[in-house]
Amino acid sequence: MKKLTETVQTADWKKEKHVPVIHVENKDGELLVTAQVGEEVEHPNTLEHHIAWIKLFFQAEGAKFPVEIGSYQFSAHGEEELFSKPYVAAKLKTDKKGIVYALSYCNIHGLWENSEEI
Repeated sequence: MKKLTETVQTADWKKEKHVPVIHVENKDGELLVTAQVGEEVEHPNTLEHHIAWIKLFFQAEGAKFPVEIGSYQFSAHGEEELFSKPYVAAKLKTDKKGIVYALSYCNIHGLWENSEEI
């Protein structure tokens, strides 16, 4: 059986619609973190093919493990003509340097990851 780290996919997000794109703005010890799947190439959002969730993590420099910032479910994939977009924004108060991770899940193509050092 494969380890989880062997099944999580990464790629160039400008060419691949599954990789979560991360933007981090650091302002006076407060981080504004946004993550979006499909910034350059839009991901389908249908019952048959959609992004089900995005999770955000922060690992401070020197910390053993990352801490989950938030977990976001996307539930509207065409029901009643409603379509949720795989985009999230979170604020985090810290003055530490580290890495922000975003993990997304496509119901057909599995797990995708990206990270941004701050």
